Amino acid sequence: MFLEVSQLDVRYAGRAQAAVHGVSLGLHAGDIGVLIGPSGCGKTTLLRAVAGLEPVSSGEIRLTKSVVSSATLSVPPEQRRIGMVFQDYALFPHLSVGRNVAFGIHQLPRAEQAARVAEVLQLVGLEGSENRYPHELSGGQQQRVALARALAPRPQLMLLDEPFSNLDVDLRERLAHEVRGILKAAGATALFVTHDQFEAFAIGDVIGVMHEGHLHQWDDAYTLYHRPATRFVADFIGHGVFAPATLVQRGTNVVAQTPLGDLTDLAECPLPSSYPGGECDVLLRADDIVHDDHAPVQAQIVRKAFRGSEFLYTLRLRSGLQVMAHVPSHHDHAVGEWIGIRAQVDHVVTFARGA
Repeated sequence: MFLEVSQLDVRYAGRAQAAVHGVSLGLHAGDIGVLIGPSGCGKTTLLRAVAGLEPVSSGEIRLTKSVVSSATLSVPPEQRRIGMVFQDYALFPHLSVGRNVAFGIHQLPRAEQAARVAEVLQLVGLEGSENRYPHELSGGQQQRVALARALAPRPQLMLLDEPFSNLDVDLRERLAHEVRGILKAAGATALFVTHDQFEAFAIGDVIGVMHEGHLHQWDDAYTLYHRPATRFVADFIGHGVFAPATLVQRGTNVVAQTPLGDLTDLAECPLPSSYPGGECDVLLRADDIVHDDHAPVQAQIVRKAFRGSEFLYTLRLRSGLQVMAHVPSHHDHAVGEWIGIRAQVDHVVTFARGA
């Protein structure tokens, strides 16, 4: 592993609860890791600890197998060869783009500086802009200059703290894809913090979901969505609800009895004995619910959100249970209308009832 975080605790004076507690994760060289979670979950504190900007209470952080942080050791930030990109860009307004990018490599001979500045500006798609000033650039271009400045000293690890939060929504996801391409082209290893899961999916090879200082899961986006390790991850990632279910054994198969009917042919389904009386909650994603006029189960549309190619419907069954469904946008039903729905679940994800 290139970056290893082991059983890490970070505590602030006067606070009973650790800002980061028992966190362990690993990042391979050349991979991009993303930390995601609600405000105050500890993701930025963890990033700052990796940078050497926050002291560690217990556990340790290793870079290329060398300990850089522990309760008894802290390698200074400037000796960790880390590049940082912040949400406010932190560009010097009185310096040209070229001089901003050269800020961390001023010790190099002038010709080498100029060559490296030109190289990283080309990498971020801003070649030839050395003599422009930050106020002449768009927000997305300023963010690329900040990225070029961080890459210029050839850091061994890049840390990015919500770098797109000041940009509009459409630009954020597009820039996330672009930055992923830039980091991959540079062969950089990076750890990225965001609260936006679309950004996380766009940029990350591996994503960590944090809540109240704990890392709940460290996995690729597909696994987080389809096989969430905890109820919090299931609720935080994507659209979905928890429906009451009873697991029963029928021959060699397990069937989940739900308000939307029986779910059968289930892969990786736990046995009924996993829960008292087989009673549990099953996760139903919006893409698990299919609009079918001929289905026996009817649900009333209580909300609809237009997403271009589809609607996201919030539906209420006669029992009161609410579910969500992605429906192609040419199926334009009115709020208050009743439609037929059925569950189409390839593999079931269950949790303890009402946990």
